Amino acid sequence: MTEATLDDLDAIDAVEETGPLRRCIVTGERLPREEMLRFVVGPDGKIVPDLAASLPGRGFWLTASREVVGLALKKRAFARAARRPVEVDAALADQVEVLLVRRCCDDIGLGRRAGAALMGFEKVSTALRGGGVGLLLAASDGAADGRRKVAALAPDIAIVAVLTAAELGQAFGRDHVVHASVGRGKLAQRLRIDASRLAGFRVAVA
Repeated sequence: MTEATLDDLDAIDAVEETGPLRRCIVTGERLPREEMLRFVVGPDGKIVPDLAASLPGRGFWLTASREVVGLALKKRAFARAARRPVEVDAALADQVEVLLVRRCCDDIGLGRRAGAALMGFEKVSTALRGGGVGLLLAASDGAADGRRKVAALAPDIAIVAVLTAAELGQAFGRDHVVHASVGRGKLAQRLRIDASRLAGFRVAVA
């Protein structure tokens, strides 16, 4: 590969870091950044997930999928994109999943403290009848019948079911929560993005 080609790639990467789309270093697809995950090389040469896309340095983007992360490890995609040796945790996909769960729980916890997140079938149902709900949450291990009952009250509102009852409970400071909602606004939008990314690492999603 010529030096000019490398310079061209650096220029493309610089544009993609500031534009609306990002290029997956595994598939080559250019997708909205909301559907992607950013990684950077840390000071110690290790690949670090940057889910908030805020860490300094050149970013390497992957489609938010367990399969794609696995392919990145198998094909040594990070070293190839960085054009230098890097250290990648063999359990990187599991690490990303844990971090995404934490982000989702933090989003919900922030909403709870602001009075924008509610839990429990009755409270969620009341909120739906009153309007203002931006996103519905259902435990991935909860009964499908309960999800159908909530969805029937507001068929136009998205339901995400990527967190378990225990994880939802953690976000609300309880043992377990099956039904929850988040009010309209930026928080609901951010949570929906984080939950969509998490869905790429989990089977259960609605």
